[in-house]
Amino acid sequence: MKTILVIDDVPENRDMISVCLEDDSRVLQASDGAEGLEVAERDKPDLIFLDVSMPGMGGFETIAALRKHHELFSVPVIAITAHSVVSARRAVERGCNDYLLKPLTAEKVRDKLTEWLPEDY
Repeated sequence: MKTILVIDDVPENRDMISVCLEDDSRVLQASDGAEGLEVAERDKPDLIFLDVSMPGMGGFETIAALRKHHELFSVPVIAITAHSVVSARRAVERGCNDYLLKPLTAEKVRDKLTEWLPEDY
């Protein structure tokens, strides 16, 4: 069973992703970038869904910190944004592996999961 970390300041977004994945994965949640880094360092997830726009430590700062961490450098990170494809592409340029545009659906979330962890889903 793979461990998935969802970092998003909106509880409904975290819960929606968690419900989509909980049958096949261990899903962890964090409400901001700082908490997300703590959880990632402690639990070493196999995949991270990361909201780009959050108060405090936002998505761009979080991805930069993740990529500096030796044990987390290669963990796939999927950026989540409601802003635009431009914002999503900026996240990829800064170190995310892929992106999802809001509004999120169960199908979109599961498709990204199977794309990045295909042997397990």
